[in-house]
Amino acid sequence: MSRIVTLVLFLVLVVGGGVLIGTATAPGEWYEALAKPAFNPPNWIFAPVWTILYVMIAVAGWRVWTRTHTAGAMAIWWLQLGLNFLWSPVFFTQQAIGPAFVIILALLVSILAFISVTRRRDRVAALLFVPYAAWVAFAALLNGSILVLN
Repeated sequence: MSRIVTLVLFLVLVVGGGVLIGTATAPGEWYEALAKPAFNPPNWIFAPVWTILYVMIAVAGWRVWTRTHTAGAMAIWWLQLGLNFLWSPVFFTQQAIGPAFVIILALLVSILAFISVTRRRDRVAALLFVPYAAWVAFAALLNGSILVLN
């Protein structure tokens, strides 16, 4: 399979999966009624930020996938993607703020682990995950604050 086809498949998987999950679990009345911290961003910001991050996640995964001896890094990449896709249904659909907080903390740890594992072998892939780590750290703070306030 060519590198371009593989990249397209990664983009479809990650961006497509993110869009599907985001659409299916869009915040509704329950979320609007929650007490939120003063630093809670407006809802419109989440879709563009996540779209950009999903492209970066896909490219990082693709870069690692196309190299040799990357089984450990790819295992972490798949773990973070699974945790990422799990968070929204748990938070928004199940309305389980506490379990979602545990998931997002595990997600943050897996992102940091991916950065650590890939930084020597593929610096670009590691750097693509830095904004993702920052956003998820912020989202974890937001999730934890919502947990405390509600």
